[in-house]
Amino acid sequence: MTTIQRAKGMQDVLPDDWRYWDLVIKKATELARLYGFQRVDLPILEYTELYQRGVGEASDFFVQKEMYTVEESEGITITMRPEFTAGFMRAYIQNGMSSWPQPVKLYTMGPAFRRERQQAGRYRQHSQFNCEILGETDPAADVEVMLLAMNLYRELGYQGLTFQLNSTGCPTCKPAYVEKLVAYLDQHLDKLADIDKERMRRNPLRVLDSKEPGMDELLADAPHIVDHLCDDCETHFADLRGLLDALDQSYSINFRLVRGIDYYTKTVFEVWAEGIGAQAAVCGGGRYDGLAEDIGGPATPGVGFGSGIERIVLGMREAGLEPPGPEQPTVLVAHFGGATKEAAVQLAFQLRAASIGTRLAFARNRRSMKSQMREANKHDIQSVLILGDSELEAESVMVRPLDGGEQQLVKLAEIIPFLKAE
Repeated sequence: MTTIQRAKGMQDVLPDDWRYWDLVIKKATELARLYGFQRVDLPILEYTELYQRGVGEASDFFVQKEMYTVEESEGITITMRPEFTAGFMRAYIQNGMSSWPQPVKLYTMGPAFRRERQQAGRYRQHSQFNCEILGETDPAADVEVMLLAMNLYRELGYQGLTFQLNSTGCPTCKPAYVEKLVAYLDQHLDKLADIDKERMRRNPLRVLDSKEPGMDELLADAPHIVDHLCDDCETHFADLRGLLDALDQSYSINFRLVRGIDYYTKTVFEVWAEGIGAQAAVCGGGRYDGLAEDIGGPATPGVGFGSGIERIVLGMREAGLEPPGPEQPTVLVAHFGGATKEAAVQLAFQLRAASIGTRLAFARNRRSMKSQMREANKHDIQSVLILGDSELEAESVMVRPLDGGEQQLVKLAEIIPFLKAE
């Protein structure tokens, strides 16, 4: 019989992986709270219409059929979330957050689901850390989410960090730029791969992000959107750069930087790092001032970013960034079965209640002390607490250090302060 394997594109997060995950989650949570963000948790399942209207049917989620969607009664469909931002905006509108003190600063962590080809650091189920500022147009809000993202990677030890920055304009100036871009690409149709011709038809900006052979050279002379911004977008982009300059933050304007989702306007950015393999981008985000109207709400500006935890962990491993080891029990309670086993179980629970990490030696029948000592050595235990019949009679426990120190008999009533004093 064939052994069942995990589903394609999924992963198991094992104990050694959690050394990294714990550190990432701890740092992300600390930074989000330091910046004044409040945690929310959003449903994994949303009506598909939220993504049709918010993310856009020209996005890769729809074009490449990356979403997991289930049809319910009467033609209604629900979708496992492929991204977080549309859900944030839906929650903001539905829960009346516009009446809260503005702006509203929210963060969350959780899984997202995309039916895509598995790559290093990318899975069909992946976990994200997302931060969003809703209800604010100030470029300083853009800078705030950018620096939160950047500081997360700095505190985790990433090197050579820099921003990649662009503006994608707004409904006022973007259409005219898209016309210019399409006119340029029309002159080179014979050099475009089929996938880029399809992108031209659905969302021409996505051609700028093409990884197809020869596109670097072809796009070198393409028009840049930052040269065709309206006054409002140009001012916003200039203010943003001025704030980054004042903070001495390294950035490069990358005219090919776009996002694969329709709702982005004005600012788009990525954080790039060195020494983490071929893929330098570690997270991305931007501004989405028209998203609220797209899903039926009042005009509400927003800016935020998302960072995949798997991608962070992969980058840490590739850069040789070693997290601290998890805290492990420092003592093991050994026994000889019978009444000593019952006493050992009681002692183990008393020690844990006193916040002393404790491992209990298991055995249905009598187990040799030599075997229990081997177990202690395998788990880097500092001291073994031995309960035998003579120890029970003396209401004591034998403490045997594994660092070569002398063992000694300690009264059970005094064992907790004794261990804490070590």
